[in-house]
Amino acid sequence: MNKQTLIQTVARLMESPKGILAIDESMSTCGKRFAKLGVPETEEKRREYRELLVTAPEIEKYISGYILFDETIRQSTKEGKSFTSILQSKGISIGIKVDQGLADLPNHPIEKITQGIDGLSKRLQEYKSMGASFAKWRAVYTVGENTPSVECMQENAILLTKYATLCQELDIVPIIEPEVLIDGDYTIEQSYETNAKNLDIIFSELRNSNVFISGVILKNSFVFSGKEAGKRVPAEKVAEMTAKCFKAHIPAHIGGIVFISGGQPGDEAAINLNAMYQAGPFPWPLSFSYGRGIQNEALQAWAKNPTDVAGAQVLLLSTAKNNSLATLGKYK
Repeated sequence: MNKQTLIQTVARLMESPKGILAIDESMSTCGKRFAKLGVPETEEKRREYRELLVTAPEIEKYISGYILFDETIRQSTKEGKSFTSILQSKGISIGIKVDQGLADLPNHPIEKITQGIDGLSKRLQEYKSMGASFAKWRAVYTVGENTPSVECMQENAILLTKYATLCQELDIVPIIEPEVLIDGDYTIEQSYETNAKNLDIIFSELRNSNVFISGVILKNSFVFSGKEAGKRVPAEKVAEMTAKCFKAHIPAHIGGIVFISGGQPGDEAAINLNAMYQAGPFPWPLSFSYGRGIQNEALQAWAKNPTDVAGAQVLLLSTAKNNSLATLGKYK
């Protein structure tokens, strides 16, 4: 492990006022989104859409890194230029989603653990040779009467730690993503308790395994209420509760923190991020790593009119700019 290399990669990714764009949807997730919009669910259509995202002019003003999927890191433009070479020419860091989806946690109905540790070191070596300098691993937690269970949190913490260790051995920065799902009618107080307990378990596991915390980026949910909980909690309250939770349960020397958009409606992700900036200062750099929160408008426009790539790219750039402004507390 070269700690200096990890610190430099983290610094590039967390450079203000930029964030990370997640275009790491699996084939099935991408297919579902396409199906809703009437787009054919083919490899060529996925490639065509991702070309739009990768080649967007001036996106590097607002985006420091792209998280790709196994299929995407191997794809090229219609003219045969690899996506990775285009990103590198823009000075954008290449990331890769390395988990392999979710599996049921034995004896825990509805709870999930993440798959993909088997063979991970070999896959990471291949992705590194393709230009990847950071990676991402996602775990999910459902907030309910008896969930998430301690077993679910502990199992996922062990897997996140194994993944982080394998990444750092190869000088790849691990993004760890413990996503508290927005689904449900839970309160903001329940969200606080879940995030606090889960973060304690994760960082305890990371410390015990000697993971280099300054070479890790945490990708976390905001502390907010579930989307079925009725009226949404105001952004100022979300920021207050999130700041309180993070200051108490995340080490001050972590490399950085980026937020998940996680299905927040409309521009709520940007509004919450803007409020977070205003609730600072914080001991760590704070930004975003949004997928849907940046892609949605561009995807809808492209689905309606696939020939107007430039029009869809303008929307992509505009949303990326809005979230960049939110990292400075300047989003209106």
